[in-house]
Amino acid sequence: MDDETVGPDLNPTEDKRERRWRLAIGADDETSSALSAEDRRLSAALDALYGDGEATGDPRKRRGGLGRSAPRVAQWMGDIRSFFPEQVVQVVQKDAFERLNLKQMLMEPEFLKAIEADVNLVADLVSLRSAMPEKTKDIARSIISDIVAKLMQRLEQKTAEAIRGALDRSRRTSRPRQRDIDWPRTIAANLRHYQPDHKTVVPEKLVGFMRRQRRLVDLDEVTLCVDQSGSMASSVIYASIFAAVMASLPVVRTKLVCFDTAIVDLTEELSDPVEVLFGVQLGGGTDINQAVAYCAERIERPTKAHFVLVTDLYEGGDGKELLRRLAALVRSGVNVIVLLALTDQGRPGYDPSMAGLVAALSIPVFACTPDHFPDMMAAALRREDIGAWAAAADIKLIRADTEAPKTDA
Repeated sequence: MDDETVGPDLNPTEDKRERRWRLAIGADDETSSALSAEDRRLSAALDALYGDGEATGDPRKRRGGLGRSAPRVAQWMGDIRSFFPEQVVQVVQKDAFERLNLKQMLMEPEFLKAIEADVNLVADLVSLRSAMPEKTKDIARSIISDIVAKLMQRLEQKTAEAIRGALDRSRRTSRPRQRDIDWPRTIAANLRHYQPDHKTVVPEKLVGFMRRQRRLVDLDEVTLCVDQSGSMASSVIYASIFAAVMASLPVVRTKLVCFDTAIVDLTEELSDPVEVLFGVQLGGGTDINQAVAYCAERIERPTKAHFVLVTDLYEGGDGKELLRRLAALVRSGVNVIVLLALTDQGRPGYDPSMAGLVAALSIPVFACTPDHFPDMMAAALRREDIGAWAAAADIKLIRADTEAPKTDA
């Protein structure tokens, strides 16, 4: 256990050795003179989650049992946040959901007010919303709104900059956006307005670069087709937010389709990311082929279309037909990309056999983080080699299965 993650004033000196062991093993905390009152509170918070869970006759050795009381859990969450940094809080929180089945606590308003919010919490709230009482549902919506706002702030600017495209430096304008101002030319054009008292130039005329403008008919189509089965929960959250960001940009036409064994077209809701998330139905089986067929029918101009399929490729429908549909999209000129995950986590779980077969269709198949996604979309819109982009970004692509069957229509 790191010194920095077990509370204040913890130094690896000899006289602190017993304190560290007591906190690590949680033994006889109540009677140990090595632990202060604050130490015992920290130890109790850790014991509630990581203890052995056995109820014995000795109260000092009872472990586990945050119980069913929301105020008690809320207090526990408050203790955890007071002792650990945010990154550690989220790890402990995730362990609590898995070890103590705390999803039931998400039904309690007091618990929701105390919990540290992150993408995984959004997924849990979305999956449980239909069972929530109205009072809890209002709080859940507020929490989701706050998380979405933070994620939008983190992702929006980079996405917009990447997708809008490069500046057209061959053309100038006197009404540039602030980020497009050509400062050397602007200063040179306004030297006569130098203010000695302030030691600066007050620009009367701005000189900047123009951006490439395209007519609506020339816009690229981007379809995000997202697997909303339980294993893909975090990917759905990020994909929905990216779709909302992209839909706000006038340079692309964005569609969002989520699926399990049913299909939910959320394109019309993209102006409100929170409403999009409340339209997601997390869980259920997976029929990827059906979803690809739905999206393919709605692609208007294949040579201007980009189809991003976010799925772990565990197909519950017709796998051979899925491969044929994807191959047909590639032949028609659609830029097809398969993301096995769109999350901050590491290596995703996926069907390696199906992934290899899809890769054999000359479709890039890989996992992507939210930080990489804007650059990936920018490269896709420029019709760059996504394999080369991934290599430059140190992202490993799935290797093609050389035993892939023929997919002739």
